[in-house]
Amino acid sequence: MPLRTNRPVLQRRMLIFTCKVTTVCLVVSLLYGQKAFAQFHYNVLHGFSGTHGDGAEPQGSVALDSAGSVYGTTGGGGIYGAGVVFELISKPNGTWSEALLHTFDGTDGAWPTGGPTLDVAGNVYGTTSGGGAHNGGTVFQLRPSEGTWTEETIYDFCAEPNCIDGTGSWASLMLDNAGDLFGTGSVVFELVPLHDGNWTEMVLHTFAGTNGDALDARAGVIADANGNLYGTAGDGGGSNKCIGGCGIVYELSPIPDDPESVWQERILHAFGISQNDGQLPLFGQLAMDRRGNLYGTTSQGGANLCFAGCGTVFELSHTSTGHWVERVLYNFKFDSSGFGPGGSVVIDKAGNLYGTTINGGSENCGCGVVYKLSPQPGGQWQYTVLHTFVGADGAQPDANLTLDDNGNIYGTTLTGGPGGAGVVFEITP
Repeated sequence: MPLRTNRPVLQRRMLIFTCKVTTVCLVVSLLYGQKAFAQFHYNVLHGFSGTHGDGAEPQGSVALDSAGSVYGTTGGGGIYGAGVVFELISKPNGTWSEALLHTFDGTDGAWPTGGPTLDVAGNVYGTTSGGGAHNGGTVFQLRPSEGTWTEETIYDFCAEPNCIDGTGSWASLMLDNAGDLFGTGSVVFELVPLHDGNWTEMVLHTFAGTNGDALDARAGVIADANGNLYGTAGDGGGSNKCIGGCGIVYELSPIPDDPESVWQERILHAFGISQNDGQLPLFGQLAMDRRGNLYGTTSQGGANLCFAGCGTVFELSHTSTGHWVERVLYNFKFDSSGFGPGGSVVIDKAGNLYGTTINGGSENCGCGVVYKLSPQPGGQWQYTVLHTFVGADGAQPDANLTLDDNGNIYGTTLTGGPGGAGVVFEITP
């Protein structure tokens, strides 16, 4: 079984700030006592234990189906310690039950770190960062049939060195209207279903790591109405503030009349170039508003000091000349309001942004918060803490949140909770 013993768990654990080659990992002792700024109802839907086959350490977002069930993955746990795909089903009495849809054993992939993606038929798609036929990770599909689920590996990534197809994907997939899947790794790739049931991969862009380009991408991509792709990468960009660069926001556009060729890359913003700019965007897709403006986070940098900066929430907007301009909407602070976001932000119909931080919050834990950013008159934004984690209810939320049509918020934490191995939570207004 090609199962590695050093699975790529995020290099961040309880009260440990992000470790990069440009920073020193320090244990943070938080001495803050400020309460959450607003009261929302918080509920743990499931606490993972990692025992008796249960999953552990969910590292990705959750997905919702039309019936309100919640789907997700865990990077660890399961019978073989290689992670699981799970479904949470709401009961009439208000509780939730967990169903394990698949347990990875290494041969079919290991350690899914991105969240699942659902199609209209109820099929579930996702990636694993390791395992598979070449030990380079996989793309998988789960198909429901009469109460059971059938798992199939639809693509096996090659293994390092000299891997050219995007080995070890950490990101969630994006599904377009044609049923094609888009994802990231050391490349941006597209998987196209064939008539015989197989899938073929096309590499749309290979990150070069030179001339301002990125080295790889841990975040997935989103698309605009014209099919252009947008994403972030935490390395590259050419700024001398960070060894190897502080990260970029990029756009990929298909070349007209040549859809099977590599796509044209355009770097929309290189972080760390300007004073007080953010550094190192990590996990989670960008958000896009109705005008096509992009929103995201950086885990470090910004105007406030947290060893390497507390992180930022940023906006990239179009100009009349076709260029993109970055504006920092919020600089995280070294206090109970939270700092060090790992996931990006999501946007609701009113233009409010929602996200999480992995650090800050409770004076006894510093386990992170859930926050909301609301646009105000004059171009200002109001920051509100919706929930402060205390450990028993989860700790270290590190993925994009998920919104339903009723304004309810769903998410995961990497650790904490009643079983100590992370939770799935819901916040209702």
